[in-house]
Amino acid sequence: MLNACTPDFLSILDAAHPGLLRATAPRDVEEPRGRWQGQAAAVACPRSTAEVAGIVTACGQAGVGIVPLGGGTGLVGGQVMPEGPVPLILSLERMTALRGAYPSENVMVVEAGMILADVQAEADRLDRLFPLSLASQGSARIGGNLATNAGGVNVLRYGNTRDLCLGLEAVLPDGSIFNGLKRLRKDNTGYDLRHLLIGAEGTLGIITAASLRLFPKPAATVVALLAVPSPQAALELLALAEGQLAGLISAFELIHRMGYDFLAETMPEVTVPLSPIPDWSVLIELGLPQGVAPEEAMAGLYAQADEAGLVLDGVIATSEAQAASLWRIRESIPEGNRRIGAVSSHDISLPLSEIPAFIPRAGAALAQLGEWRINCFGHLGDGNLHYNVFPVRGRNRKEHDPQREGVKTCVHDIVHELGGSVSAEHGIGRLKVGDLERYGDPAKLAAMRAIKAALDPKGIMNPGAVLRG
Repeated sequence: MLNACTPDFLSILDAAHPGLLRATAPRDVEEPRGRWQGQAAAVACPRSTAEVAGIVTACGQAGVGIVPLGGGTGLVGGQVMPEGPVPLILSLERMTALRGAYPSENVMVVEAGMILADVQAEADRLDRLFPLSLASQGSARIGGNLATNAGGVNVLRYGNTRDLCLGLEAVLPDGSIFNGLKRLRKDNTGYDLRHLLIGAEGTLGIITAASLRLFPKPAATVVALLAVPSPQAALELLALAEGQLAGLISAFELIHRMGYDFLAETMPEVTVPLSPIPDWSVLIELGLPQGVAPEEAMAGLYAQADEAGLVLDGVIATSEAQAASLWRIRESIPEGNRRIGAVSSHDISLPLSEIPAFIPRAGAALAQLGEWRINCFGHLGDGNLHYNVFPVRGRNRKEHDPQREGVKTCVHDIVHELGGSVSAEHGIGRLKVGDLERYGDPAKLAAMRAIKAALDPKGIMNPGAVLRG
C-alpha cells in the first residue's frame, strides 16, 4: 500500500539530495483539458540520472508514489494524480543536455527533459531532421513523447516516437539504472527493454536519456490544401500519391468543414484559401530529393487526381510563407476545438478501409443520443482520427456532462467493432483505464499486469495510470 509524501519524508529527501525540491506550482498539477486537478506534496527536479536513481530509491523504501512530469501536455491525465495518497512529482526540467551528436550515423543522444522543439533545432544545426512534429512541440519534452509513444503529423513517413529511438537510459522502480543508450540499428540480445519502457507512461521506470534517429533533410518540400469529395476519395488520393511518390509523402491530413467553421467562430484571423469551403479536404506535404521540382510534382499529382475525380479544388503553396500559412490552418484546429469546448474527444485509429464507413455510422449513432457538432480530422495517412463531439451553438459542454460517458462509449464501441484502437497516439493515462479494461485483449492485460508487478511490486511508479491500482 502506498504512503503519502509527508513533510518528514521531504525533509529526509532534501537532506540526502539538497537543492532538488521545489514547491508545487499550479501548472504541475493541471492538465490541458481541465478535466482533473492533480495533487502533489512537492516537485523533485534532479540534475542527473544518479539523482533520479536516488529519489526513486528513497520513494521505494518509503512507499511513496512518483508521478513523472514532462511538459504537462498529455491529454489523458497521465501526468496528474487527482486522488489517493499524495505523491511526489518528479520533473526532468533540469535534464536538458545534448549528450552527443553523430551526424554521420544520423544519431543524437539527448536527455529526457529537452523540449521537443529544441531537439528539432539541435538536429537542424547538424543539417539533419528529427521528424517528430506535434502541436505542443514548444513545451512537450522528449521524455514524455517517448513515455507516451507520441505520434504527430509525420508518422506516415517516419513512424511514431518508438520508431525514432535506438536506445534508452532509464531508472527502474528499484532505483537501478538501465544503461541502454546504444546507437545500434541491430541488437538481438534478448528482451528489448527500450520498447517496454516506450509507451509505458512512466509506470515501469523514468526515462532519463535517449539515442534518437535523425534523417537527411529533404532537398525540397511542397504543401497543398486539396478539396476532396469524401473521405473515400481522400483515401483513393492517398493511394494514388503513394503509387506515384512512394516514400516521399511526409504528411496527409484529413480536415472536415467543421474545423474551418470553428476557426471562423473562434480564430477568424486564420483564413482558408478555398472557396467555397469544402466539406472535406486534405493537407498534403511532400519531402522531395534533389532533382525533383516540388511544384511540378504536386501539380502532376493534382492533375492525375482531377482526372480520376478525386479532387474538387486546391491550393499549392509556392513559397515557404504560403506553406506555413496552410500548415497554420491545420495546427490551429486543436486550439479552435479547445475554445469551443468538446463534450467528448476521441483519439482513435482504424484500418484505413474502414474509415469511410465509420464516419457516417458514428454520426448516425450519436444522433440517437442528442444533437451535436462533430469535428472529425487527423492523420489519415496512418488511420488516426481525432473524432471530437461538441455542443450545438448556444450550449456549452458542461450542460452535457451527464451524457459524456455515453457519447464516448458510443464512439469507442464502433471503433472496437471495426478492429480499431480507442487510443491511437495519446496513450491511456488515467482517462482511459476503463476503456483498456473494456476493449483490451485479456491475455495482453494479464501480461501487462504481470510485468508491472514484477518490475514495480510496490506500485510506486505513476500509480493509477494505464493499469488500475
